[in-house]
Amino acid sequence: MYDALDCMGDIVNAIVGVIMIARLHAMYQRSRKVLIFLVVIFVVIRIANAVMVAIITMQIVGEEFILSGIYQCMIGYRGGASLPLHSVTWMLDTVWEVLALCLAVRIAVKHFRELRRHSASGIIGDCFTVLMQTHISYFASFLAASCFQIGSFSPKLSVDIYSLKVQIYFGLAQIFGFLQMFVLGPRLILSVREYHAKLVADSDTGTAMTSIAFQERVHVTTSSSV
Repeated sequence: MYDALDCMGDIVNAIVGVIMIARLHAMYQRSRKVLIFLVVIFVVIRIANAVMVAIITMQIVGEEFILSGIYQCMIGYRGGASLPLHSVTWMLDTVWEVLALCLAVRIAVKHFRELRRHSASGIIGDCFTVLMQTHISYFASFLAASCFQIGSFSPKLSVDIYSLKVQIYFGLAQIFGFLQMFVLGPRLILSVREYHAKLVADSDTGTAMTSIAFQERVHVTTSSSV
């Protein structure tokens, strides 16, 4: 089950990584250099993670037990080499997320300084505010999930893996992981769509008010001429 969740997490992280590349590409005004840099780093990390996951999968061994007439299957890893590889995959993902956050903060600070210098704000400033709020919340959840996941590789937890405290620890790690993948991850797109919909609604409202004011002015002018 845990291996299936890890594979699902890798797929979701890859999808979110593509979304992050698209966001950063837009924030850097469609810079080709930034796009190439992000794609190269992302592909290298994904390939490294895929290779390590394949190695871990090849090391899986299963043992069948019969306890009180009930068949049970215990899955383990040959040679105990899975823990370092698992930790490396999460460290590489953490490096990617830190890089994405640093790039987002850098361009956001640059834009806010330019807006303050020209005493301007408005749509661009609000858009960057929305982007940074969702990015920081997503990174905070990813950092919490990473800390729990890397901490789960500690030998102290593997000594008594079925104890209540260890199971609670793994439960919290899964909660933060699901929160990051299925709640805050989609928010990276939904927040931008909601902001765009709000702009369109405000624009339609402003156009309607202008039309009403123009019609009232025409009506008053016509009445005066009569």
